[in-house]
Amino acid sequence: MKIYFASDQHFGAPNTIKSKVREERFVTWLDEIKSDATHLFLLGDLFDFWFEYKQVVPKGFVRVLGKLAALKDTGIEIHFFTGNHDLWMRDYFETELGISIYRNPQTFEWNGKKFLIGHGDGLGPGDYGYKFMNAVFKNPLSKWLYRWLHPDIGMRLGQYFSVENRLISGEDDVKFLGEDKELLILFCKEVQNTNPHDYYVFGHRHLPLEIKISEQSSYINTGDWITYFSYAIFDGKKLSLKYFEK
Repeated sequence: MKIYFASDQHFGAPNTIKSKVREERFVTWLDEIKSDATHLFLLGDLFDFWFEYKQVVPKGFVRVLGKLAALKDTGIEIHFFTGNHDLWMRDYFETELGISIYRNPQTFEWNGKKFLIGHGDGLGPGDYGYKFMNAVFKNPLSKWLYRWLHPDIGMRLGQYFSVENRLISGEDDVKFLGEDKELLILFCKEVQNTNPHDYYVFGHRHLPLEIKISEQSSYINTGDWITYFSYAIFDGKKLSLKYFEK
């Protein structure tokens, strides 16, 4: 058993040319893990912006989507957690690729090890401004109104605002805040007090992190595929953080 976790590829950013280089690197990684992977977890923000109309999906990303479909066809279980950039995903991955979609953290268990897995945005105390905006974006009315924009306008507008946000595009203002200020670490510690897990696996922060939550549990952030090209792997006994060198 080998279970892989990766997040925050942000394909499409900052532009098509630079994104395609990273897409090729990610596809190479997918090719390498297909020989021993039993599960693949994509923990959100695979795309820098994604919006599904009823009959239209974003142009591009053919190599990535085709490779994910090929992996699924070989029997690898693929799970996708929506992030704050692809929160407007509908059912395209499920109907076309057979990939399970999750919009909130979920618990999984393998070999007696209990995992809490998710993207990670909006978790933990405080950050009420972000949580309010997130709730607005997730509101069905917001999605319905946005859908009335022509796809050429809707996609261009969404891509512009996604790239302009430096934090979620993984640039130099992403830094470790300390264990007492990292919201995801505080969230994991709170959960551990009432519902213990062995591992907490999240993305969103763009930082590869491995932090002890208690003597029995650890928090791992899978980093990103913009700066670090990092991922996590569970070999049936231990969860480890790795880096992909092409």
